[in-house]
Amino acid sequence: MKTLFKQMIDGEIPCEKVFENKDILAIKDKYPEAPVHILIIPKKEFKDLQSVPDQDLPIIGEVVSVAQTLAKQFNIESGYRLTTNVGPSAGQSIFHLHFHLIGGHSLGKIG
Repeated sequence: MKTLFKQMIDGEIPCEKVFENKDILAIKDKYPEAPVHILIIPKKEFKDLQSVPDQDLPIIGEVVSVAQTLAKQFNIESGYRLTTNVGPSAGQSIFHLHFHLIGGHSLGKIG
């Protein structure tokens, strides 16, 4: 069964795209936690960050590059958070690797 994100990548479910290339899809989060909340999703399917094999690690660099570009586009380049959840105990609910680009207001300190 396809994940929600795979269905979006395949065009089966509508989403609000803010960026797309051959490797990455970035969409506005349907339930934002901040004024800017974008999901950056590799099109190649990995369950989570721990599941990315060494030969596919360059995709993480591409995610970071897209995050930097989107941070400028959405005027949050001076303060944002880029996160991913690994496993249910960390809050992962869709098991297709994705990153949250969050900003637009003070995010506070973690830890």
